[in-house]
Amino acid sequence: MSDSLKLFEQELISYLPKEDGYINTVIESMRYSLTAGGKRIRPMLVIEFAKLCGGNEEAAMPFACGIEMIHTYSLIHDDLPCMDNDDLRRGKPTNHKVFGEAAAVLGGDALLTLAFGTVLSERSVTLNGYEKCARAARLLADNAGAEGMIGGQIIDTESENREVTPERLRIMDSKKTGALIKASCLLGCICAGASAEEFKAAEDYAENIGLAFQIVDDILDVTSDEATLGKPIGSDKENNKSTYVSLLGLEKCRELCDELTNKALSSLDIFTADTSPLRSLALTLRDRTS
Repeated sequence: MSDSLKLFEQELISYLPKEDGYINTVIESMRYSLTAGGKRIRPMLVIEFAKLCGGNEEAAMPFACGIEMIHTYSLIHDDLPCMDNDDLRRGKPTNHKVFGEAAAVLGGDALLTLAFGTVLSERSVTLNGYEKCARAARLLADNAGAEGMIGGQIIDTESENREVTPERLRIMDSKKTGALIKASCLLGCICAGASAEEFKAAEDYAENIGLAFQIVDDILDVTSDEATLGKPIGSDKENNKSTYVSLLGLEKCRELCDELTNKALSSLDIFTADTSPLRSLALTLRDRTS
């Protein structure tokens, strides 16, 4: 995936507004978090599912950039003092620590807005056509809003200092983490004009790796260290949040990750094209240490 990532990084930055002396602070806030690194899982899912379903990598790029902008804005806001109040993200000071809270909020807002501008940009429409771009924008809105990622975040916030059931935790994570992962896979399908069967397989893959991803996050929050993760550890316990580890224990969580990853791999069996990148990604996410 390395060649695709290089192209993606170049295109991602190209959508940032031009500095003009008046709005430079918010642009620098956007750029700081957008270029801070990260696994780029979501854009890679867009690109790989587009290719798997017979689509074009170049056409998938605006959709991939849009989903990463939304993910990045969510991290900026998640780190704010009113939310998780974190000082580190990806081994660097969080956005509000560098630019202040106001610029961090506005930088996040600007990235969210830019995401839809990117998906609906002239370049995106030229490559994908109006109908696909409209479907992609609607999919992003559904999965990033109150019924998706934002909904998961409010459940998370209201779950502090209380014990929650595994079912509530599953619903929260399917929205907070899983919604954008699902959207990423389906954006690739939209780009490629995938069949209904391919859409269903992509959704199954996404739901399983999304839940596995969150469980691994919970495991790492108690087994890893700050230097390896690039962000504070033990924050869930500090904020009195129930997690899969606190509810199920480490061993059961590892077993569940294996089970979910195997289901994700099985969902790819319907495809005749090369699924090895997506299989490798699922295994890497299960076995990651950061």
